[in-house]
Amino acid sequence: MIPNNDLSFQMFSSRAAATLEEQLQYLAELGYTDVQPFFFGVPEDMAALDDYVALLKKYRLTAKSGHFTFNVFEHSPDLVAGIARKFGMGLVVIPWINPEDRPATAQGWKAIGARLAAITGQMKQRGLTFAYHNHEFEMVPLPDGSYPLDHLLGDEVPLEPDLAWMVVGHADPLVWLKKYAGRIPAVHVKDIAPAGEALDEKGFADLGHGTLDWQALWVASVAAGSQLMVVEHDLPSDWRRFARRSIAAMKKIGGAA
Repeated sequence: MIPNNDLSFQMFSSRAAATLEEQLQYLAELGYTDVQPFFFGVPEDMAALDDYVALLKKYRLTAKSGHFTFNVFEHSPDLVAGIARKFGMGLVVIPWINPEDRPATAQGWKAIGARLAAITGQMKQRGLTFAYHNHEFEMVPLPDGSYPLDHLLGDEVPLEPDLAWMVVGHADPLVWLKKYAGRIPAVHVKDIAPAGEALDEKGFADLGHGTLDWQALWVASVAAGSQLMVVEHDLPSDWRRFARRSIAAMKKIGGAA
């Protein structure tokens, strides 16, 4: 079954919408119960966050997790915690390392991993679970054969794996789910279009309309400890279509898991 009966949606997927309320109203009508907000930096208007929370309540949606930038975590940990409390989040995630900040050596990745470990402890002190979210570049072996993702996670940093990006990076997501079982509080649910298709959508597909065996991946994700399954598409040409088709697939896949 779907963990905690949640059907979660990463709000980055619907960023092309005209208004926040348009997004939340449609997602609620489809049957989503949870959303995952994202913040590109320090919010320009903190008062607007109260409006965001009010809309969540209006449409009976929760926000159990959220994405924040590396910079905000390092320089404003109390701000992250304050926003998390406002939204009722228990999980806070770094979704990205900028290309210019990505090292070329194992030692460089280990240094970033030490910073992530420090954030893990800081968030734990504030009553929050922290996690790192991968793309494809962490899955590419370094010259010494090691993987950036292993150096980033070390012995204590939790992972919110994006399984489709793992496949893009030529990694087997089942291997990585097993490797970090017990340290995976949430999983990003994303599908990949057949080769040569959906090029205007970065090669991704609506859930259940791509090439990944999400029935097997769902079972493995839950077995690895995931308590929140968050559907996402990096660049849907029609976010409403994506949301509609994906929740139908989530219900089918999760119900059969």
